Amino acid sequence: MGQPSAEPWTGKPLIFVVEDEADIARLICFHLDSAGYATHWFPSSIGVIEQAMKELPSLFLLDIMIPGSDGLELCRHLRQTKPLSGAHIIFLTAKSGESDRVKGLELGGDDYITKPFSPRELVARVRAVLRRSRESIQPEVLNLGEIEIDSSSMILKVGGRPVPTTTREFRLLDYFARHTGRVFTRDQLLDAVWSEGSFVTPRSVDVYVRRLREKIEADAENPSYLKTVRGIGYRFDSPK
Repeated sequence: MGQPSAEPWTGKPLIFVVEDEADIARLICFHLDSAGYATHWFPSSIGVIEQAMKELPSLFLLDIMIPGSDGLELCRHLRQTKPLSGAHIIFLTAKSGESDRVKGLELGGDDYITKPFSPRELVARVRAVLRRSRESIQPEVLNLGEIEIDSSSMILKVGGRPVPTTTREFRLLDYFARHTGRVFTRDQLLDAVWSEGSFVTPRSVDVYVRRLREKIEADAENPSYLKTVRGIGYRFDSPK
C-alpha cells in the first residue's frame, strides 16, 4: 500500500487513489496535491476499505482494472459499507465502452474518466464533484407524504422505513423534492445533478427515475410523486 502524500489532519479533502500503474498514480497524486488535496495511493483494492474506515476520505478515484477486486466490485462494497456509503467515487479507466460507463454510474459512481486523460481535466472533475456536493446537500429534513429525506445524513425513509439508495439516486430525489411542482427537462436534470463532464445521456435520467419510482411509489406504474410530463420531462408532486 502506498503512503499518503499529505496527512488527513491538514484539513484538506482526502482522496484515495486506487491505481495499479505507479507512473499514472504518481501523476494523479502530484496534480491533486498541487491543487490543494491530500492523497493516499493504493496499487490494488486490498486494504482500501479498512484504511478508509480510519481516514474517511472525501472521494475515491478507482481504476476498474486493478489487482484483487476490480474497481466496480470495490465501488459496490463501498456503497454497502457505513460510513463510507456516501463518499464520492470517480472511475478512472482505459475501458471506454458505453456499457462499462453506464454500469459504473449505475453502481453509484459520480463520474467516469477514460485514459488517456488531461491532468487539468481530472482536477476539474474532482473539484466539480466535491463542489456540487457542498452546494446540493443541506442539513435539513424534508417530509413529503410518506417520504422523509434527510440530506445531512443522506437517508431516505418511506413509510418510516429506511430505503437504500445510491448517491446519485439520493441527489436526484433530493433535487426533485426541493423543487416540488416544477417541470424539468432531462437536460436540466443532467446539468443540475450530474457532475460536469460526466458521460451520461438523457436516457440515463429515465433509468434513475424508474429506479426511484420503484423505491418511493406504492405503484411505480402509476406514480403519485414522481410524474412524467409527456414531451417535456419530469415533475415531483407533493401530496395535497
